[in-house]
Amino acid sequence: MVTLNKTTLSDLRGAARLAIEATVGITELVERMHHTIQLRHPPFGESRAKVTTGVTGQVYRTVRGVTRLIGQGLDAGLAPISGMFPEGESSAARDAWISAINGVYGDYLERTSNPLAVEMSLRTGASRIDPESPADALPVATGKVLLIIHGLCLNELHWTRGGRNRVGSVSSDRGFTPVYLRYNTGRSIESNGRQLAGMLETLLGNWPCPVQDLSVVGHSMGGLVARSATREARLAGYDWPVRLRRLVFLGTPHQGAPLERGGYWLDRLMDLSPYAAPFARLGKARSAGITDLRHGSITHDKQESVPLPEGVKCYAVAAALGKRRSAAAERLIGDGLVPIGSALGQHRDAGRSLAIPRTHQYIGYELGHLELLGHPEVYQRVSAWLS
Repeated sequence: MVTLNKTTLSDLRGAARLAIEATVGITELVERMHHTIQLRHPPFGESRAKVTTGVTGQVYRTVRGVTRLIGQGLDAGLAPISGMFPEGESSAARDAWISAINGVYGDYLERTSNPLAVEMSLRTGASRIDPESPADALPVATGKVLLIIHGLCLNELHWTRGGRNRVGSVSSDRGFTPVYLRYNTGRSIESNGRQLAGMLETLLGNWPCPVQDLSVVGHSMGGLVARSATREARLAGYDWPVRLRRLVFLGTPHQGAPLERGGYWLDRLMDLSPYAAPFARLGKARSAGITDLRHGSITHDKQESVPLPEGVKCYAVAAALGKRRSAAAERLIGDGLVPIGSALGQHRDAGRSLAIPRTHQYIGYELGHLELLGHPEVYQRVSAWLS
């Protein structure tokens, strides 16, 4: 049974907006396909399809207008009544599906002020940390801070695998105070990095005791966000980078992910035919965060190669689904999402390779991308690196 509260009503508003916008988008797709057929367009070449005219165009305009009117009515009806209900608590299942939606459409959700857009926050366990008064959530804090950053479509709860949070255990064992980041993974990596940089400056400036050691563990996209935040902080002249001691990357696509590159080239291929071009718009709707993974971009210039920060020890964990080394499998498949070379920062152009020493690398076999979140062998290495 669903209990009505502010959280539930907010989710309903956000989901209703998405459903209405999706219906309008599909109507536009059908109209463009209709016009392409009317034009008797050749199978290849640039599409000349636009909106239809006459009675046909009027029908499509009416469908879009009525759909938007229904959406505005739903939104206007739900907004005022939310104040009549109590605050509601979230759940792991709700957080998971909202994180997934943000990974795919997060930049759009933010741009349209959709209630489903995830707001960046720092957390410890179930509590949020106010960067201006962290002692409220952290009555016992050490001078060693471990920032833990999740990857695309995930949140901080995904670090718990099989009932165990290994990164949290390693953090405590090594005397660190763990701080988890939750963020909208559909935003551009640069945007998230810039916001995180400012948030860390405030957090460490108000930390209950002097911070001597800041280390970061980032899974997948989380490692790119950490690199971007370090770069943005140094450009802004923040103080916290001088306390940064280690960056630990788990399956981070430093040199990009083939799956996203495949999606890009599929879009280009579909654009070659006017009959497929309307459908290509669906693929192009994926978030800025996902498109940044094409080349592992951490700045607005997608082709810019940014070296690792100087004076910071950097470590990288890569994984392969297979039992033994296979050049072709490692180059194309890796852990299922990120090839081994990309996770280790390697590039065929030596100038774009990241200088991660071999002694700071670990390759796990028969491991998938998400298994890096909680595999015991991985965290034996992480624990040693944090010591």
